[in-house]
Amino acid sequence: MKNIFKLGIFAMLLMSAGACNSDDITVLKPSKAAVLATPAEGTVFVFDKTEATEVAATFKWSAAQYDGAPIVVNYEIEMAKSGTNFQNAAVVAVTTDVTKALTVGELNSAAMNCGLTPFVPQDADIRIKSYLGEDGIVQYSNVIKLTVTAYSAWDNWGLIGSATPNGWNDPDTNLDYDIATKKYSYTGPLLVGEYKFRLDDKWDTNYGDDGNDLTLEAGGANIPVTVAGNYTIIVDFAAKKYTITKN
Repeated sequence: MKNIFKLGIFAMLLMSAGACNSDDITVLKPSKAAVLATPAEGTVFVFDKTEATEVAATFKWSAAQYDGAPIVVNYEIEMAKSGTNFQNAAVVAVTTDVTKALTVGELNSAAMNCGLTPFVPQDADIRIKSYLGEDGIVQYSNVIKLTVTAYSAWDNWGLIGSATPNGWNDPDTNLDYDIATKKYSYTGPLLVGEYKFRLDDKWDTNYGDDGNDLTLEAGGANIPVTVAGNYTIIVDFAAKKYTITKN
C-alpha cells in the first residue's frame, strides 16, 4: 500500500513538471513586417565623393512585429539594382532601431556593391529585412524605388568635343576604368572634329595634346579626328600618354 502511494505521488510530480515545462516554452511567430516610410518613392540621389561623410538621408520604418515574448529585433537596410528581385543585394546598414541616418559614402558603397554603374542615373530598390537572433524568423518590408547616381572609387574622366557623341555639351562621354592596368578607355564612334579629356565634367582639370604626338598636356590643344569611325582610345593619365586606334 505504501508503494502504491509513493508511485502515485511520483506520477503527479512528473505530470506537474511536464506542465511547467510546457508553459515555459514560448513560440515566436512573425506577425507584421516593417513598413519603410522614408525616403519617399522616387527620391533622386546624386552622390558626390567630396561629401562622403555628410548625411544623405535618414531612413525610417515601423517596427516589425513578432508574436511571443518581447525580444530584440534586428534590421538590415538592403539595396539592390531594380528588377533583380534583390539578387546580389548589398547591406547598407544593420541596426536595432527603426531609424538610421546614412552618409553619402555608405549609400554609395552599397550602390557600387549591388552592381550599379557609376556616374549613370539608375534605379535601385530599398527594403528592410527584420530578423531575430542570428538571421532567424525573417520578414521583409515593402520596397521603395530610388534613382541613384553613384561615383566610383576612381576618378571620373571623360571625353568632350565636336568629335564626341555629345559634342561640346554636358555630359561628357565617360571613360571606362581598368582596375588592373589603371588605365582609362573608350570604344565607340567619333566624328570628324576635335576632343579633349576632362575630369568630373568640369574644365578645372583638362588635358589636350599640343604636339598631336600622343602626349597629354594640362590645358593642351584640342585633339583632332580627321576620319569618322569607330575608335578605341586608351589613356594613362599617370604617364600622360594615350593611344587612339581606328577599329
